[in-house]
Amino acid sequence: MSTELASKIDTTFNFKQPKKYKVVMMNDDLTPMEFVIEILIGIFYKTEAEAQQITLAIHNTGSGIAGVFNYEVAEQKVYETTNISRSAGFPLSLKVEEE
Repeated sequence: MSTELASKIDTTFNFKQPKKYKVVMMNDDLTPMEFVIEILIGIFYKTEAEAQQITLAIHNTGSGIAGVFNYEVAEQKVYETTNISRSAGFPLSLKVEEE
C-alpha cells in the first residue's frame, strides 16, 4: 500500500506597511517665521527652500505638513519641537494626523 504524504506549507505573508502620520504645524501670531524655518531644518531635516515653502503654507493657509512618519517618530518630532518652542518662549503648536 503506497502512502502519499501531501503537505502544503503556506509561504505567503501578508505584511502590511505601518500606517503613516503627518506632523502638522499650526499658524500662530507670535512664533517668528525664521524660528519655524529653523525647526523645519533642524528637526524635520528640510532644506532651506523646503522649509521656506512649508512656512509660507503655514502662514497663508493656517497649517502645513512638516513631515510624514510612522507614529512613534511623528510623536517624537512633536515632543522635541514643542520643548524647543516653549524653551524659546513661543506657542508653536503641532498635531499628528493619520495620513
